[in-house]
Amino acid sequence: MSDEDWGFDTAQVHAGAAPDPGTRARATPIFATSSFVYDSAEQAAAQFLLDDVEGFGYTRMGNPTTAVAERRIAALEGGADAVATASGQSATALALLNLLRSGDHIVMASQIYGGTTNLLVQRFAEIGITTTAVPVGDLDAWRAAVRPSTRAFFVESIGNPTGAVADLPALAAVAHDEARVPLVVDNTLATPYLLRPLEHGADVVVHSTTKFLSGHGTVIGGVVVDGATFDFGAEPERWPGFHVPDAGHGTEGYWARFSPQRQAYSRRLRSTVLRDYGPAPSPFNSFMLIQGLETLSLRMRQHVANAEAVVAHLRSHPQVLSVHHPSVPGTPFAEVAQRLLPRGGGAIVSFDIDGGLDAGRRFVDGVRLFSHLANVGDVRSLVIHPASTTNSSQPTEQLAAAGIGPGLIRLSVGIEDPADLIRDLDRAFLAAQSG
Repeated sequence: MSDEDWGFDTAQVHAGAAPDPGTRARATPIFATSSFVYDSAEQAAAQFLLDDVEGFGYTRMGNPTTAVAERRIAALEGGADAVATASGQSATALALLNLLRSGDHIVMASQIYGGTTNLLVQRFAEIGITTTAVPVGDLDAWRAAVRPSTRAFFVESIGNPTGAVADLPALAAVAHDEARVPLVVDNTLATPYLLRPLEHGADVVVHSTTKFLSGHGTVIGGVVVDGATFDFGAEPERWPGFHVPDAGHGTEGYWARFSPQRQAYSRRLRSTVLRDYGPAPSPFNSFMLIQGLETLSLRMRQHVANAEAVVAHLRSHPQVLSVHHPSVPGTPFAEVAQRLLPRGGGAIVSFDIDGGLDAGRRFVDGVRLFSHLANVGDVRSLVIHPASTTNSSQPTEQLAAAGIGPGLIRLSVGIEDPADLIRDLDRAFLAAQSG
């Protein structure tokens, strides 16, 4: 039986791994080494020329522990290959830098994580890459934003923090048929258990593995998954990075050498972008990621059930002005969520509290079971006030476009007893009301 025949729960435990051939260890070992011995001068040269892409030479480009995590996530997402990185932010940066160069342009959704907005709008501008932000559900705005220099569409499957659900099939059609660019999707909040973007037209998927894939708030990491669906050979002049030979890697470009194996994008990402920028994951972090992957579906089922219980409570609370979650009926994204997220809308719930900025701050000071910190995707429940923390550096117009008001509270609902979570929220509401 091959990995492709396995159900999700089996693949999350077994895909990409086998007993260690040297020791017969059943669990994947931590290969805590910076480098690996070559068998010969010939083999060493072959690795640097990319004639040998199966072996390991230096942990910055690949490590046996990390390789198991990469293969497993690729299997769970239904991708052709995956490349792990040191953080979710680096995964997004490298996934796009693999496509872009100075003078190029990105169209992105405005309802995404504030740190990603800063990366694409501010940091990329410093190296000559421009970005236009548009509402995630306005296809005409996506079309209007396309320029001759556009080389990527970027969106989150479930937007952070307001739960805006991207209509991936519709966006993919615009990206491919009209803009002629890949659709890159951050699938961190959905995870492949709730949604597999590659099945809905996406070309590249990124994750902050720090979040639900690891699941325990212990390590930082990221991953880029390639679906090997975008044809970089159709218009070679638009994609010189895949057609101009890379110094030291032979006389052919990545497309000519690796597209038959469905590895052109991922091989260039690993051998050029990750190699030269350098944000490789620690083997220890990859080991911890593997432990989290083994229980992903079990945790997500509890996350979703708890989130829906919290949503129901918030919608009836007199201090709540509005609730943002894909499960809420009547919202602009409810139809898309029903179509793309049959297993549920994830664990991130946000709401606007009556009283604005001051009430929001009092609320996060009033929790006891929820942890007030800047992370999501933990087994523990977490809370933050975005306007004064994670999104505080964004201009007012960016906050408005993202749906982040002064009283918005973001919850990452964990796997505790939901009755305990609701009691803690009510305690915080009392604190917000009393001051």
